[in-house]
Amino acid sequence: MFLVTLLLPLVLADATSRHPVRPQAAIRNTLMMVTAFTLAHSITLSLAVLSVVTLPAKWVEVGIALSVVIASLNNLSPAFPHARWLFPFGFGLIHGFGFANALVDLGLPAGTLTIALLGFNLGVETGQVVIVLALVPALVVFARTRLYRPLVLRGGSAAIAVISAVCCVERLGVTT
Repeated sequence: MFLVTLLLPLVLADATSRHPVRPQAAIRNTLMMVTAFTLAHSITLSLAVLSVVTLPAKWVEVGIALSVVIASLNNLSPAFPHARWLFPFGFGLIHGFGFANALVDLGLPAGTLTIALLGFNLGVETGQVVIVLALVPALVVFARTRLYRPLVLRGGSAAIAVISAVCCVERLGVTT
């Protein structure tokens, strides 16, 4: 959901424009965002798997859910319209700890950690590429319609924010 949330506004000229960007600009924006996210989560994934830095899994999961809420709300009311790469980099650091928890939970022998880390990271990147290749062309085309901003960007971001807020509450263990 985080990646989808980040991709939704990248096909528009800016946060207030009704005009879509040219496909080349959408590709450039996407590459910048994905590179920032990849760099950040690769750093913390490596640090956590190699036990240089560890964080409690519960708080990492809460942080990931909260990062999706914040990124979605930023789509609705942009706080940083000209620094779109800040969210993927900053929150990518948190996501890397989440990826690390998933890898460590596999209980692999210490001697295989380097290869497992490389393979896992490549798997995450492959998943990202598949999502980007499937979603961005459709977003570029649909952004040319009047329905894109209200239905896809705003409606999709609002739905993702609600779902992520529920996930955040669940991970906090809050009951009603």
